[in-house]
This record gives sequence, structure tokens and C-alpha cells, in this order.
Amino acid sequence: MKVTTKGQVTIPRNIREILGITPETEIAFREENGRFYIVKVEEPTTTTGKLRRLRGIATAKMSTDQIMSLTRELE
Repeated sequence: MKVTTKGQVTIPRNIREILGITPETEIAFREENGRFYIVKVEEPTTTTGKLRRLRGIATAKMSTDQIMSLTRELE
């Protein structure tokens, strides 16, 4: 396995399947006694990560201005 000039490597398919790594999965590198391990991050560390799963699934048939008007009425 070679590292690219950008410091990237390809995780072999069988390893991705075993770890359940799919596109957009967050991983982390852990060090224990001089050995490094790739681990799947179970919980996103930021709100952005949690919201990313919801992107594109809204079903409201309203314009942005209509939605903003509704949220302003709640204040």
C-alpha cells in the first residue's frame, strides 16, 4: 500500500466491510503501545455531522421566506 503525495491511502474493501466504513464515515487513528489502529467513530463529534444525515430529506413545500416567517412568529 502506498501513501499518495497528499498523505492518503486506500483502505482495502475487505477492511472497510469488516469495520462498516462507507462513504462519509468518520474514522479515527488510535495509538496503543506504539501501534496505530483505525477505528470507526460511532458518534459524530459535531452538530454538523449529526445534521449531515438529514441533508436533502426535507419535504416542506414552502419557500425559504415562508419558513423564516413561521420561525419569526414563534419568537
